[in-house]
Amino acid sequence: MSHSLFNRYIWLVDTIFRAGSITFEEINERWLRTEMSEGKEIPLRTFHNHREAIEQMFDINIECSRRGGFKYYIEHAEDMERGGVRQWLLNTFAVNNLINESHKLKSRILFEEIPSGQKFLTSAIEAMRDGVRLELTYQSYGSYEPKTFQLEPYCVKVFKQRWYLFGRNPRYEEPRIYALDRMQVLEPTTEKFKMPKSFDPEAFFSDSFGIIIGDDSKVEEVKIKVKGAQATYIRALPLHHSQEEVKMIRDFSIFRYYIKPSFDFKQELLSHGAAVEVIKPEWFRNEIMKTVKELRVLYNLV
Repeated sequence: MSHSLFNRYIWLVDTIFRAGSITFEEINERWLRTEMSEGKEIPLRTFHNHREAIEQMFDINIECSRRGGFKYYIEHAEDMERGGVRQWLLNTFAVNNLINESHKLKSRILFEEIPSGQKFLTSAIEAMRDGVRLELTYQSYGSYEPKTFQLEPYCVKVFKQRWYLFGRNPRYEEPRIYALDRMQVLEPTTEKFKMPKSFDPEAFFSDSFGIIIGDDSKVEEVKIKVKGAQATYIRALPLHHSQEEVKMIRDFSIFRYYIKPSFDFKQELLSHGAAVEVIKPEWFRNEIMKTVKELRVLYNLV
C-alpha cells in the first residue's frame, strides 16, 4: 500500500469523525480543498473501497444512515472519544497530514519533541508484537556504568515527553520500567516469552500518577486545596482519572484523589507552587512541607 493511499484513509476517518455525520457530497467538498485531491473528486466506487480498507486496517466501520440524506458516520465513535492508542494514532497521522498539506503553515505549528521515541520505540513495539525478548544496554541516572541484560517487553508508556518500556527483567522478581532515552543499545533476540494473561497495562498503572510503581506506595485518599485560577486549570486538565471536586467556593476548590502518593505525584503538586496545598494524608503533607523547608534553606529564606 502506498503512503499516499494510507494518508487518504487517515484523512477520511478524521473528516467523518470530526463531522459526526456527513454526506458524500460534503466529503468531496472538503476533499477538493486538500492538495491530495489534485482538483479531482473521489469517485463513489473508490470511496466504498476506502471504507472496506479502513475497516480491515483500523477496525473502524464507516456506516451510512438514510435518515436526513444518506449521511456517513463512524460506528461506535464513543469508543474513540474515550482515548486510547487508536485515537492517538489517528490524531497523530491526521495532524501530520494536515501539516504536509499546508506547507506554508509548517513554521507556525510548534510541537514538543519526544527524543526517546525516535530510535528504539519501533523495535520495542515490534518485540511486543512478536513476543520475543529484547537485549538492551542501559545506564540509569544512578549508575556509573551501563549494564546489558534481557527484558521481556510488556508495554510502553509515554510520560512527560519520555517513552518508557515496562517489562520483566529475569534478574528481578517484579517487572520494572526503563526509560528509552537511557538505552544505548536495544536489539530483539530470538528467545520467545509468554505475556502473562492476567497482566492488564492500563489497570496496572491506574493507581499511579506517572511511571513510578515500585516504591511500596499504597492507594490512599489524597485531598488538595487549589487556589484561584489554578483550580480552573486542574478542573479542565485532571491530574488523575480519580479526580473529584468535593468543594468549590469563590477563592479555592478542594479536589480528592484515590491514588498512590508517589514521588511523581509529589513533584507534580510542587510544580504548581503556592497555588496547591496538600490537606491529607498527614504524612504526605509533611513530605511536601519538608521539601518546602529545604527550598527555603536553599534560597536563604530562613
